[in-house]
Amino acid sequence: MTDPNFQPTPSPEDPHGAQGPAGLRDGKADTHFGYRTVPLQEKQALVDDVFHKVARRYDIMNDFMSAGLHRVWKDALVSKLRPPTGERPFRLLDLAGGTGDVAFRVAEAGGSGTHITVADINTEMLAVGRERAEKRGLSGKVDFQEANAEELPFPDRSFDAVTIAFGIRNVPRIPMALKEMRRVLKPGGRAFVLEFSKVDVPGLDKIYETYSFKVIPAIGKRVAGDAEPYQYLVESIRRFPHAEAFAQMMRDAGFKRVDFMRMTGGVVALHWGFRI
Repeated sequence: MTDPNFQPTPSPEDPHGAQGPAGLRDGKADTHFGYRTVPLQEKQALVDDVFHKVARRYDIMNDFMSAGLHRVWKDALVSKLRPPTGERPFRLLDLAGGTGDVAFRVAEAGGSGTHITVADINTEMLAVGRERAEKRGLSGKVDFQEANAEELPFPDRSFDAVTIAFGIRNVPRIPMALKEMRRVLKPGGRAFVLEFSKVDVPGLDKIYETYSFKVIPAIGKRVAGDAEPYQYLVESIRRFPHAEAFAQMMRDAGFKRVDFMRMTGGVVALHWGFRI
């Protein structure tokens, strides 16, 4: 049984306690999958399996994970992004956004010059996103591409902004993904990372802990028929570094003017940084 009070121990490869390499075993790098230590090369397949299982229920899953607040948090992300409302060209890369939830919000907020590329490593999630884009009449403004956040298939300086919402913690090598995000940004472009964080309100932290480890997996099993993906997602949230540490990771990746704001008592944090 996992301990909900567990906190990751920083390692030389992972000084911030994030989900980077956890160490070496038989000369091979390890990393974290929730609270489990797994070979680094196996994590992506394990994460893929989780999202294959939940792809068709992803929005419902987000409602369970956040008590519906993920919609408010994503709206805050779009407000901070401020896509232009006119004809000025604006290219956004939305990473790990397969179902299109953030992309559709940006497409509706932006003008005729706004175009969004959704990149996700999971084909099931992308299939859901394409179907939804068709139904919304947004296929001309949003395209979908299978891609690994650690090795993006886009030229340098291609996008005006990059977003990733509730996806960075699932990347095996987070520092590599951050560097790739910066690489594909145009000079002056911004990266936004919306992710669960550490609750900083006394009392709320205990309530949130109980809800996360007791209620969410139970609801997942009842509604989706499988508690395991929800258990992993809760554990992955707990392994993610606190806001100050993640801000430093963005600086280490080369971002400038890095900052963040906490929301809902620290349940989530919205981070941003510029390529100067």
